[in-house]
Amino acid sequence: MRLKATSIILALALGTASLPGQSSKPTVTINVDAAHPGAAISPQMFGIFFEDINFAADGGLYPELVKNRSFEFNEPLAAWHEVMGFSEKGLDRPKGELDISTDDPLNPHNPHYLRVRAIEPGYALFNSGFRGMGIQDGAEYRFSAYVRTHGPKAIRAVVTDENHKPIATGKLEGFDGYWRKYETVVRSTATVDKAQLNLFLDEAGSVDIDMVSLYPLDTWKHRPNGLRRDLVQLLYDMHPGFIRFPGGCIVEGRRLATRYQWKKTVGDLAERQSLVNRWNDEFDARPAPDYFQSFGLGFYEYFQLAEDIGARPLPILNCGMACQFNSSETAALNELHEYIQDALDLIDFANGPVTTPWGKLRAQMGHPKPFHLTMIGVGNEQWGDRYLERYKLFAAALKAKHPEIKLVVSAGPFPTGEPFASMWTNWRKLQADMVDEHYYMSPEWFLSNSSRYDHYDRSGPKVFAGEYAAQSAGTARSDNRNNWKTAISEAAFMTGLERNGDVVQMASYAPLLANVNAWQWTPDAIWFDNLRSYGTPDYYVQKLFANNTGTRIVPSTPQSEDGLYTSAVIDDRSHELILKVVNYASIERTGIIQFGEAHTSGAVRVTTLSSSDLTAENSFAHPQNVAPESSTIAINSAAIPLALGPYSITVFRVLIQ
Repeated sequence: MRLKATSIILALALGTASLPGQSSKPTVTINVDAAHPGAAISPQMFGIFFEDINFAADGGLYPELVKNRSFEFNEPLAAWHEVMGFSEKGLDRPKGELDISTDDPLNPHNPHYLRVRAIEPGYALFNSGFRGMGIQDGAEYRFSAYVRTHGPKAIRAVVTDENHKPIATGKLEGFDGYWRKYETVVRSTATVDKAQLNLFLDEAGSVDIDMVSLYPLDTWKHRPNGLRRDLVQLLYDMHPGFIRFPGGCIVEGRRLATRYQWKKTVGDLAERQSLVNRWNDEFDARPAPDYFQSFGLGFYEYFQLAEDIGARPLPILNCGMACQFNSSETAALNELHEYIQDALDLIDFANGPVTTPWGKLRAQMGHPKPFHLTMIGVGNEQWGDRYLERYKLFAAALKAKHPEIKLVVSAGPFPTGEPFASMWTNWRKLQADMVDEHYYMSPEWFLSNSSRYDHYDRSGPKVFAGEYAAQSAGTARSDNRNNWKTAISEAAFMTGLERNGDVVQMASYAPLLANVNAWQWTPDAIWFDNLRSYGTPDYYVQKLFANNTGTRIVPSTPQSEDGLYTSAVIDDRSHELILKVVNYASIERTGIIQFGEAHTSGAVRVTTLSSSDLTAENSFAHPQNVAPESSTIAINSAAIPLALGPYSITVFRVLIQ
């Protein structure tokens, strides 16, 4: 049985000559030149990348419980069903019918609505939610809908559990024959993972309904259109430097007609146009024909989320190219003005005064102050001459009007070879601000590439490690795992990102979120169901680095040697030296950390993330199976005893005088 790394550190600090099975002679010496810090590190070094994949938005971070609330899916009645086989009185089901109509709709952007005709009183329909509805005991939910009727005087809502037992009830009433929004609050009497919302007409007649909603009141910051509290908490706890949104491939779309258009995601919820999600049938093994984007989580909410968690916003915009792995459809150069204007208008929406049209809309939505946008991504994972032509037009227009905005460009989908090499050649010639590199590779690749940026051109474009994750089985394989091997290999790679913080300005793991009942891609940082969530070992690696960023690089040796990976930084804000050490070995290692001419003081704060089992994972049953442990040790000399558990990441924070 091994001792925990923190216990070994304490023993060494107290002067223990040796431990069972170990020599008293140090086997590892890490030299940190804390007195001579080097280049500055971007304050946005480690952040998060959000994409609406794996039902991460609707059915996830955006906690609306009603699926297809506006009847705009390709199958307009998707998730809606007549209540069959039973009634509240145990008699035969009352007669009625459902009809999708477009006659005099709620608004032109939301043309479909549902006409419910009760031939007999008691006719009912239900919505099944996103693989069910997660309902918490004692929690309150806002039931609302736009209603138009001259017939029945009320719509009764009954939330039921899996056995059709009522757990919450409410009623909409007072209809006046015109489209109006009605709402009430219902309180649950039970916790149910897969509840459903039933709507009853207790009088015969017809009712038109649209934008039907069952929404939790207990959202992040209790906003009416707020986000799921537990998931935002996990993001907030990371202290990310930035958030990239709304994703990668969904920005492009399979065709340009289905690309992400930010202007359709802001303003009144009822006027936001739904769109099929491009991940709905990308993988034959994981089809999701019911995967659509309601855009309840739109660009305003993304900017608000960035502000809430203290992250810089990085929106990615379509550059006139659909996904090159799908149709590769490309807008003509003389049609590109629409795409460029979208970018210019976005800057006004985020930063402009309230006297501009888009700044005025931001203020009307509740945020008169600017969102402090400083960077925009032009395209997602594009490459080739067509991309370069379109980027040049974007850059000319944006730099002329907004030279303060940095532009992020793509090096293509792969980390080596073509088109990676030729894209980098062009970006150097064009003096691009920042180049986005992606790596979905094996754990071994991450271990062997910790020195990837040691020899990058310091005077060229900066690097954004925008998407990366170790693939345990293979890229885009459905059997990839979020285990300790993938996580610790990513940590080894991240020490190289941090050591080269003068070149690498930002980095983010991908994808971020995955619904256990409706995922398309693995691995993912955070998994959730209708009620619960947990961070994977990969999440805790990201959190560990993001929680321990510095302001300047500090030389340290060794950097990558015999399964040992290190990076060191100074945090000028707290006057601390932060050393990260990854021990990718099956044995414990002991030794010392030396600080050269620097003077240390106070206690050393130590955080360790480790497991001797490389296949270890977290789960709903064991969410902390691999999670950080913290301790402090006293400093008795200029050197700190070092004890590294097998397959461990250890972070030391030391006050420097």
